[in-house]
Amino acid sequence: MNNILRSYFTRGHGHDWATYLRLLRYVRPYSWRLMAGIGFGLLYVAANGALVWAIKGGMREVFNPKEASLSLVFFVAIVVFPAISLVRGAADYFSTYCIKWVGNRVVMDLRNKIFEHLHGLSIGYFSQSRTGELISRTTNDSMLIERAVSTVVSDLIKEPLTLVCMATMIFFIEARLAVVSLVLFPLCVVPIAMFGRKVRRYSKRAQETIADFVSILQETISGVRIVQLFGMEQYEMNRFSTETGAFFRRLMGVAKASAIVEPIIVLLATLGAAFLLVYVRIVRMEVGDFFGFTAALFMMYAPVRKLSKIHMVIQQSSAAADRIFELLDTRSEIEDRTGSRSFSGKIDDVSYEKVDFSYPGSGRCVLKNINLRVKSGERIALVGSSGSGKTTLVNLIPRFYDVTNGSIAINGVDVRDVTIKSLRRQIGMVTQDVFLFNDTIACNISYGSREASMESIMEAAKRAHAHDFITKEMPKGYETIIGERGVRMSGGQRQRIAIARAILRNPPILILDEATSALDTESERTVQSALNEAMENRTVFAIAHRLSTIMNCDRIIVLDEGQIVEEGTHDELLALCGIYKRLYDLQFDKG
Repeated sequence: MNNILRSYFTRGHGHDWATYLRLLRYVRPYSWRLMAGIGFGLLYVAANGALVWAIKGGMREVFNPKEASLSLVFFVAIVVFPAISLVRGAADYFSTYCIKWVGNRVVMDLRNKIFEHLHGLSIGYFSQSRTGELISRTTNDSMLIERAVSTVVSDLIKEPLTLVCMATMIFFIEARLAVVSLVLFPLCVVPIAMFGRKVRRYSKRAQETIADFVSILQETISGVRIVQLFGMEQYEMNRFSTETGAFFRRLMGVAKASAIVEPIIVLLATLGAAFLLVYVRIVRMEVGDFFGFTAALFMMYAPVRKLSKIHMVIQQSSAAADRIFELLDTRSEIEDRTGSRSFSGKIDDVSYEKVDFSYPGSGRCVLKNINLRVKSGERIALVGSSGSGKTTLVNLIPRFYDVTNGSIAINGVDVRDVTIKSLRRQIGMVTQDVFLFNDTIACNISYGSREASMESIMEAAKRAHAHDFITKEMPKGYETIIGERGVRMSGGQRQRIAIARAILRNPPILILDEATSALDTESERTVQSALNEAMENRTVFAIAHRLSTIMNCDRIIVLDEGQIVEEGTHDELLALCGIYKRLYDLQFDKG
């Protein structure tokens, strides 16, 4: 037993309590409500003591009819017992409610903090993380923490005090019997120490498995068309059932390790009760003392049982808290530098100086020695084969990633020396894969410009050639809910909504990443007209596979294997008879 206790206090439990104490920091803003819960908990303990005392005195009167006063018996039965029970019940209710309120509020705050923290992480973090795992940490892991705050705090307040109060009373009633009875209580630590670490291990694995099957669920729902088209329903079902089966087995591991504790404690309590009966018969204890002692001993069982489970709960919640704090401790690769200032004023130029870039962990240089200067109002087109670095080059401007070497500057100021928020306020982006929210058309257009008036929203839609289809084809016009990712709209319509969003934002720099490549010829013509409206009086970086959409740009930059290999107007590049000429001939069948 000594070895077990030594193991309990030395093998990793310092970490458990450190995690738990860190979790309790989130309780501080609600300490007044927690103190109210503690106060009611103390009243509950006092009521328990009063109840035992009333049982002791009442039973003495009932079983000594010659000495008992009938009026006193009636008073105890009709007034004292109900009054104590009422106070006890009310105190228990308000104590539980106040502490549960704190627990659920802490969970809400944690979820909000996780959500806020996620939006502060760099794009690189999300490219290396599974969506399902992040959802699991935000929802399921935080829910387990509610038990750590509510259940553990409540039990740690009421149950030890109840235990001490009842122990004091049994010593007061019959000291010798109390000593013998309490010898069994330290033995309860044995099953706690034996099975606590198993609970933590299984619980952590179960949380990881939840992340696995949530990821599969998210992927298959998002890609349901592909799943059905290729007839992979059974395959995906097998994947999902494998993960849910693993989750079930790990949950049962937690259940077995948790469930074994209470039967052991009940066995010890039963042995104690058997000894109590023998002792009472030998020493011929008074009836009142017997009932009082028995009531106090019975009330000690619940605290011991709950306290034995606190360690199990802490093990489970600590595993969840570890995963949450691991996420919250993740620092973004893209942060404001110390002393960064807000960007303001007119943009004169955007320049790349000796820029190299490699994605973290890839080891492959995606961009090499990029030198480029783009003047205000200039329209630049970026062309090249897939993987040549076009999208990466423009993603460095809003600092989705930071350069590996060199610098990108606006008006001669390194973009890393201005605040991220003010930098991105200068940039609008329309991509091939348009993301719209399950909200109204008006809210999607004004996303990022929430203060915009309805008149401004409609004007942006008109310039994006979207106003007509919104008013004529959408059932509720600008108040139409468009569904998740805009599924109730065509590709061309979604693209024009995205263009309207960029126009309303009115950024001086506009990035167009293959904004028309997924559209049919008719839709492309309409969207291209909208893009021409959006590009007016802006510095534009346009990526396009369809060369017909960028022939009129001021300059065309040709990239190959991460390097600028050609630069000039459409006619100048054709005359070079290089990569651009080859791409042009392939698209227009001139070879």
